[in-house]
Amino acid sequence: MRQIIIVGLGGFIGSILRYLVSGWVQGFADSPTFGYGTLSVNVLGCFAIGLLGGWTDSAGLFSPSMRLFLFLGLLGGFTTFSTFGYETIALLRGRAMLGVFLYVGLHLLLGLGAVALGYGLSTLKG
Repeated sequence: MRQIIIVGLGGFIGSILRYLVSGWVQGFADSPTFGYGTLSVNVLGCFAIGLLGGWTDSAGLFSPSMRLFLFLGLLGGFTTFSTFGYETIALLRGRAMLGVFLYVGLHLLLGLGAVALGYGLSTLKG
């Protein structure tokens, strides 16, 4: 039961952060249909999990409870892959094929690149 509470607390915080960051970024966008806010939280979440995962692997930085809180809870609540799927389908339904390819491609390239960058930065030997 303790582990469920740890994950739930992280998810609660992550979801609130997702709402705030995504809304803030989307407020700068000139397009209500392209999910800039979702893209931003997914890339930030990918970077964060790469960085924290690298620190965990290279330095054993976090306890098992802290890993549950950060990885499953906080970052699980912060990233929005389900929203990404919904917004991709909305672009498809609107026949915005260029938008679909751009949206999916940016998520894949920037997300995976952010994980690699975060992981690489966390394992640098100074």
